Amino acid sequence: MPVKMRLARHGRKRYAYYHIVVADSRAPRDGRYIERIGTYNPNTDPATIDLDFDKAYDWLVKGAQPTDTVRAILSYKGVMYKKHLMGGVKKGAFDEAEAEKRLESWIAAKDAKIQAKIDRLAGNAAAEAEKQLEAEKKVNEERAAAIAAREAELAAEAQAAVKEAEAEAAAEEAEEEATAEVEETPEAEAETSEEEKGAES
Repeated sequence: MPVKMRLARHGRKRYAYYHIVVADSRAPRDGRYIERIGTYNPNTDPATIDLDFDKAYDWLVKGAQPTDTVRAILSYKGVMYKKHLMGGVKKGAFDEAEAEKRLESWIAAKDAKIQAKIDRLAGNAAAEAEKQLEAEKKVNEERAAAIAAREAELAAEAQAAVKEAEAEAAAEEAEEEATAEVEETPEAEAETSEEEKGAES
């Protein structure tokens, strides 16, 4: 029976994640499988891979053929490298202890690279958030300055309106006083002329 290591799709539309399975190559993609050996979630950055290293290696040694994507995942996790090292042990190039040492060194270097990428992405996200916060602060300051300027302008307009009203009131008072003086003057002249007439008679 031809056995393949492949991905079985799960998850909702436009947000798929995958199970890494060992299945008969004649079975449907998301159908029956022999064993599930891990999960693969490409929606995160970097992608999240949870793989049973020993089971994957055992199936690889037994002759299960991985698809291109699963082969890339196995290479990423070091399963393919372990198979390569075990081939060197069989040929007598080095012993199994040396192979394990090389594998551990490779895995440590790979983990360091992954952690460096995670830290870099986190730093970029923090820098972007800080930049956005600064932009929002600047916009808020500009908005506050515009509001203060508008309030100052309105206060100046109100003060000018008050002064104009006071000036109009003063002008009206002066006009009323002048009108009262003009009305009083003819009466005084009439009284004077009557007194003069009485004196002549």
